[in-house]
Amino acid sequence: MRKVLTIVVFAALTCFAAALAAEEKKMGAEMKPAGHSVFTPADIQWIDGPPSLPAGAKLAVLEGDPTQEGIFTMRLKAPDGYKISPHWHPAFEHVTVISGVFNIGMGEKFDESKMQAIPAGGFTFMAPGMRHFASVKGETVVQLHGMGPWQLTYVNPADDPRQMKK
Repeated sequence: MRKVLTIVVFAALTCFAAALAAEEKKMGAEMKPAGHSVFTPADIQWIDGPPSLPAGAKLAVLEGDPTQEGIFTMRLKAPDGYKISPHWHPAFEHVTVISGVFNIGMGEKFDESKMQAIPAGGFTFMAPGMRHFASVKGETVVQLHGMGPWQLTYVNPADDPRQMKK
C-alpha cells in the first residue's frame, strides 16, 4: 500500500511540476516586450492632459495605450499647486515621482492634513477602488503605469472636469 501511495504522490508531483513549467514558459513568452523604445527627455512628446483631469496638466504616453486593455506607462506633468479631487481607479495605479513633490492623501474628502509628501524618486500605489486625492508642490512630473484601460472616477461627480465642461 505504501508503495502505491508513493507512486501516486510521485506521479502527482511530476504532473504538477510539468504544468508549472509549462505555465512559466507561457508567462515568459507573454512578458517579452513586443519592441524596444528609448526615451530621452527631449524625445518625450507632451500633450494636454485628458478631460478627466483638471486643466493645466500635460501628459506623455511612453508605452501602450492607456485607453485600451494592456500595460501602459505615461507621465503627467503638473504645475505648482495643481490638485486632483478625491477619486478612484478600477485597477491598480502605480506612481513614481520623477521630479517635484507629489502629495497624496487617502479618503473621500480633500484634506491637506491627511496628505503625505512624496519627493522625487519616491513611489506609491493604490489598490483598485482606493479613494485618494493629490496635489503637487513645484512643477511635478510623475510616471503612472499599470494595466489599462486607465480610468478615473471622482467620489463627488461635481468635481469631475468632464461634468464642468457640459
